[in-house]
Amino acid sequence: MTRNQLDDLIARGEGTRLEFKRTISTSHRIARTLAAFANTAGGTLLIGVADDGRVVGVPSELREMRRIEEATDRLVDPPLAVSYEVQKPDGRVILIITVAESEEKPHYAIDEHSRRTIYVRAKDKSVPTSKLILGSENADAHLLKSPTVRTLVQYLRRNESITDDKLAKLINISAYRAGKLLRQLAEQGLLLLIDKQRPTRYTLKLGE
Repeated sequence: MTRNQLDDLIARGEGTRLEFKRTISTSHRIARTLAAFANTAGGTLLIGVADDGRVVGVPSELREMRRIEEATDRLVDPPLAVSYEVQKPDGRVILIITVAESEEKPHYAIDEHSRRTIYVRAKDKSVPTSKLILGSENADAHLLKSPTVRTLVQYLRRNESITDDKLAKLINISAYRAGKLLRQLAEQGLLLLIDKQRPTRYTLKLGE
């Protein structure tokens, strides 16, 4: 990655497929982010970049990579393969960790108490869910182009998630029909289910 490409990436800001970290506080916490990227649409982790996009660098490349490797090898199940690159803009070290969307979903992040949780990306956050609905390749093109779905997508580009009741009010249908539509769109790979907190919510898989 060139310096210009790095600058362009940082300028995009955090989102579904991009996260900044000054440093990795613990391997367990970064495992959530890596698993969420793999379970959603892939992503890039920039270590040595503050939340506001300032390049701060990391004091120890080796320490950061040890924590990444512990996360990918021991704290994500099944284990993850990631690629990494080192950049040194102005002499400060930035690690660029790239995670591909996985073909082995779902990946679980293992916490300090050995609990296993599925994480997905909802805009710029990694959030827990109890189930990952694997999208079908046979998406209904007519449905995806419908005014209803366009309205839903526009709403989710501005908001993190939506519930059955909220969609029902948004497009003036029953909550039952709204729930059925949201589930169908999750099965087709457009939405992700988030149900660790009630009520059940859905978020856009590609929310940037």
